[in-house]
Amino acid sequence: MLSNIGIPGLLLILIIALIVFGPKKLPEIGSAFGKTLSEFKRTATSIIDDEEESLKTSKKENS
Repeated sequence: MLSNIGIPGLLLILIIALIVFGPKKLPEIGSAFGKTLSEFKRTATSIIDDEEESLKTSKKENS
């Protein structure tokens, strides 16, 4: 879905964000979004690793 935006769409979104939030708030919003995204990725990776470890443990117990 997001792959169909293209450069003109991305520029339009950035211009609208600049108008709505102003030039001083935009870096703060970007930083908060980046931190949130990295925390989400870290948590998702942790959950996946825990599930894989749990599956390996249960396979060893069944064998």
